[in-house]
Amino acid sequence: MPEETPLLGESTVMRQVRHLVARVAGSEAPVLLRGESGTGKEVVARMIHRLSPRAAEPFLRLNCAAIPGELLESELFGYEAGAFTGAARRKLGKFEMAAGGTLLLDEISEMQASLQAKMLHILQDGEFSRLGAEHSQRAGARVLAASNIALEAAVAEGRFRADLFYRLNVVTIRLPPLRERSEDIPLLGEYFLRKYGAAYGWAGLGEELRAGLQGHSWPGNVRELENVMRRLVILGDGRQALEELRYGREAAGPGAAWLEAKPAASNGELRPGLVEIGKRAAWQAERAAILAALEQTRWNRRQASRLLRISYKALHNKLRLIQREAGEAGGMPARVGPHGVPAAPTRRAASA
Repeated sequence: MPEETPLLGESTVMRQVRHLVARVAGSEAPVLLRGESGTGKEVVARMIHRLSPRAAEPFLRLNCAAIPGELLESELFGYEAGAFTGAARRKLGKFEMAAGGTLLLDEISEMQASLQAKMLHILQDGEFSRLGAEHSQRAGARVLAASNIALEAAVAEGRFRADLFYRLNVVTIRLPPLRERSEDIPLLGEYFLRKYGAAYGWAGLGEELRAGLQGHSWPGNVRELENVMRRLVILGDGRQALEELRYGREAAGPGAAWLEAKPAASNGELRPGLVEIGKRAAWQAERAAILAALEQTRWNRRQASRLLRISYKALHNKLRLIQREAGEAGGMPARVGPHGVPAAPTRRAASA
């Protein structure tokens, strides 16, 4: 079996999550897991199952958004031979396969209305029927549900049944986004570095990498952090793996010691790879376009962002990077002119 990701984090909010998981694991109540994509809702569901009396029985997950609505019902409940064209033999559904164990319904907000009604019936009466069956049977699986959207809004818009929401919402566990628990980022980074980098000789996170990771907003949450650390190990150079993050935060200084690791070359030098060279060239072209747009608009950032077809916030972040680079070259200018040369401040620039 693959290694199960632990529910890591020493922040106050994650301590509360683990405490709540321990409290609800021994019950039979439905649990609604809420949080942005990548925050670890499935990790929590597996932890609830592992701590429950059902731990020796199956844990199954079904992504309601990944299966077309007309097929989701047969995936959940199964069908009898001859139930519809192409049903040559009986098929067990997830409810039957998870009997005695736990069934996680991920992205339950995407379930169509007719199926929501059947799900409500199961939660109320504890019974379901295979498609084409004459008799119902007991639903022996504990139901956990997960959603990355506010179900209250879906109820208000008529996309999700209010009575099903109340049935699922007996206990709610909210998983916070990574940006709300930045103190946990180094711990998670170390875990993923050990997980993927043990065979490559990585010794741990360097101080520069710690600061770089904590300075990123992580819109993809823990899943994004895991992918970045895995890419870091594969590429063998933290600077190259984190190049994409520099557009959302201030870049680290050139030559930063991103990792405490074995040198990439036999002579101890870290040589830039072809991918890194390409990204540097692309950034130089992007930098030149930004500065040209700013000069054309007399440093009106909102007009420049429209000219460049990017958001004002994106332009602001890129300007911070340009100013950082100019500052490393010799002082932080209030305003950057063409080619990184400090330009005289203007009334417009001061008010931008």
